Amino acid sequence: MEALFFWVFAVGMLLSGLSVVINRNPVASALSLVVSMCFLAALFVTLGAFFLATVQVLVYAGAVMVLFLFIIMLLDVKSEEHVRLRWMSFLLGLALAVFFSYELSLVLRGVPQGGATLSSIPQAGGGLLDDTRELGRLLFTKYLLPFQVVGVLLLVATVGVVLLSRKDEGKPGVK
Repeated sequence: MEALFFWVFAVGMLLSGLSVVINRNPVASALSLVVSMCFLAALFVTLGAFFLATVQVLVYAGAVMVLFLFIIMLLDVKSEEHVRLRWMSFLLGLALAVFFSYELSLVLRGVPQGGATLSSIPQAGGGLLDDTRELGRLLFTKYLLPFQVVGVLLLVATVGVVLLSRKDEGKPGVK
């Protein structure tokens, strides 16, 4: 039964991810990304990672996507007109698709990449602490500086979006 759920959620996530790329309307594309993130949260539930599933829904599918939609609305992004296909972009995309398909086939066949095996992955906390407590401990001890840097980068990006979306009606020469 778990395998059935995995395949339903994985196919749903892939289809909604494909919809993100195919949609010309930015709002529809962002909403497809929300659906994809919800399918990812469902995959986390099937793996028993309930905390990650909750964070995925609350933080990413909720707060971050609301910010994305707010930015799309502020910047007044229109649907993309019919754009000519550039052959160089098409060939590069095709080459990347072939490369990632090859990598996916290696993963599905079980070929270890870079000498990493499942037994060489360290276990979180050694079973002594639950995953939420261990995640919090690592986040605020070992990874405190990167955590704060990401927070500052998000703040700078938010201020940049607000400044870019501002209408400068008082300046001469600005239409």
